[in-house]
Amino acid sequence: MNIRQWLQAEYLPMPLIALMVLTRFHHFGDVLHLPDASLAVFFFAGFYRKKTLFFFLLAMAALIDYVAIENGTSSWCVSPAYVFLIPTYAVMWFAGRYCLTFKSMNIAELTMQFGLLILAASAAFAISNGSFYLFSGRYDELAWDQYSVGVARYYLPYVGYTLCYAVAGWSIVKLFNALPDTRSRYEELDRRN
Repeated sequence: MNIRQWLQAEYLPMPLIALMVLTRFHHFGDVLHLPDASLAVFFFAGFYRKKTLFFFLLAMAALIDYVAIENGTSSWCVSPAYVFLIPTYAVMWFAGRYCLTFKSMNIAELTMQFGLLILAASAAFAISNGSFYLFSGRYDELAWDQYSVGVARYYLPYVGYTLCYAVAGWSIVKLFNALPDTRSRYEELDRRN
C-alpha cells in the first residue's frame, strides 16, 4: 500500500476525529491535557478524498466547543469572529489537498510539505487572530500594533503544536508505508527458500 492509497483509505477519518475529540478542550494544553490538534486534523483531513469530512469536522468542532463551554470552559473566544474559524480551517484543509500532489515521501517532498504546513498554519494564525481583533468587539479601544505585540507570544505555540502533530502523523504514515514493503521482502525470501 503506497502513501496515496493509505491516505485515501476509508478508515483515515477515525484517527482524525478521535484526535480532535481528545485535544480540542484545551487550546494550549497543560500537564493533564494535550494541546489542541484541530489545525493538524484539518490539514490531514485535506488528504482525504471526500469533501464532506471538512464540513463534518467543522460541525464537530462547534459541538465540542459548545460542550466544553457548557461544562465550565471560558466562552471568551466565542464572538462574532467565531465564524472566521471556517476560513482558518479551510486554509489548513486546502494545504492538505495540495500536498496530495506529492507522490512519495522522500526528503525533498517532505521538506516542501513541511514548508507548506508552516505557511498554512501561519496564515491560519493571521486569519483567526486578525478576525478576533477586528470583529470580536473585545478590543475596540486597543490599537492594532498593541494587539499584535500582545498576541505574538501565541504564534510559536499555535504553529509549533501543529507542526508536532504533523510530524507525528507523517511518521505514522511513513511507518505504515514501510510495513508492506518489509512484509513483501520477507514473503519473497520465503518463496525462494
